[in-house]
Amino acid sequence: MYYCCGITEKGIMPHNEDALLIGRHVMTAGMVEQRMNSPFIMAVSDGVSGENAGELASVMCLEGVRDIADFRKSQLHGSIMAIHEKLAEYSRNDENSRNMQTTLCGIAVDENQRISAFNVGDSRLYRYRGGVLQQLSRDQSLVQLLYEEGTITQEELKTHVHRNIIFPALGNIKDTPRIDVEEIEGGLEYGDVLLICSDGLSDTLSTIDIQEVMDYPKSLLRRLEILVEMALEKGCSDNISAAAVVMND
Repeated sequence: MYYCCGITEKGIMPHNEDALLIGRHVMTAGMVEQRMNSPFIMAVSDGVSGENAGELASVMCLEGVRDIADFRKSQLHGSIMAIHEKLAEYSRNDENSRNMQTTLCGIAVDENQRISAFNVGDSRLYRYRGGVLQQLSRDQSLVQLLYEEGTITQEELKTHVHRNIIFPALGNIKDTPRIDVEEIEGGLEYGDVLLICSDGLSDTLSTIDIQEVMDYPKSLLRRLEILVEMALEKGCSDNISAAAVVMND
């Protein structure tokens, strides 16, 4: 049995281009908590700013993810690519949605408790274990590439002028996105937390900020609320979404 919870908040923005999926429930506002047996899937999607219909892209994406039934690595990759193609086709035929795009980050837990992570863009997956927060996903962004090349420092990642440039996301009508799908080494143990969030959270709060909140002796949903509150207090100018899962007896 697993306990899952999530929160999505438009913040100071006029509308929410983030969306959240837990089990069968896609949402664009408020909070949710649910206890689930495997298999199940959960994810965060963030409509790409600067493109049309980001709020539609994120919801359509997660509605497609919700219907994925085969969690094997090859099948997950193919299913997510099919979602990309559906979004791209929709935007080609709808002028108001032309080139709508969205990030996607999530996990799929199969009936044998194996957990596969999938990612397109710069939403993130973390694992909190033994008091330490570790990023499991890899940002598909220009600044991440520059950092890995040694062109910029880790401190410059959050302040670089091109920090918002990401690689082709789902729905891009010109370029094919890179879909990362990997089984999580070490899985999920009792006491671990898997945390998925949009860049509204991870761009505003440091790894240490998030780790300290994960240390709090409060309910998991309350810890997510605190993270969102902290991000807003620190001046986040984006939508914020976060989802988390732990193992229950």
